[in-house]
Amino acid sequence: MSDLLYRKELLRLAADAHGAGRLAHPDATGTAHNPICGDRVSFDLVLDDGRIAEVSQETKACVLVQASASILGQSLKGETRAGVEALRRRVGAMLESGGPVPERPFGAYGAFEAAAAYSSRHRCVLLPIEAVLAAFDNSETGQPKTVGPQR
Repeated sequence: MSDLLYRKELLRLAADAHGAGRLAHPDATGTAHNPICGDRVSFDLVLDDGRIAEVSQETKACVLVQASASILGQSLKGETRAGVEALRRRVGAMLESGGPVPERPFGAYGAFEAAAAYSSRHRCVLLPIEAVLAAFDNSETGQPKTVGPQR
C-alpha cells in the first residue's frame, strides 16, 4: 500500500483510539465483521431520547478500521441514527466518487481521501459506521446484530 494511504494523520487517529473499551451497561451493542480480512469492530451505545449519550468501541482490525472507529469514538455524542446514516452516505460518496469530506465534527475523515484509490479498502473505513448502525438496530429490536459482508 502507498505511503499516501497511511498518512501520519491517519496513524495518529488509530493510535489515539478515542472511545476504546467497553461500556458497563450499554443500551445497545453492534458489531461489524469483514470475514475476508478478519476485521471486527463493536460499538456500545448509551442512548438518551434517540441520541448517543455515551459511546465506546472495541476494534480488532487494520489501521484504517481503527482510525475510523477512533473518529466515531471522539465525535458521535449527540448524534441520532439519521445522522449516522447521513455520515455513512457522505463517507461512502467521498470514497467512491470523490465527494466532499464530511463536515464537523467528522472532518477527520479527510485523512482517508487517499483510500479512494483503493476500492478494496473502502469497506475498512465504513465498517465502524456499520457497527454503530447495527447497534441502533439492536436498540430497536432488542436482538444482537452483527453486520457481515455486503454484496
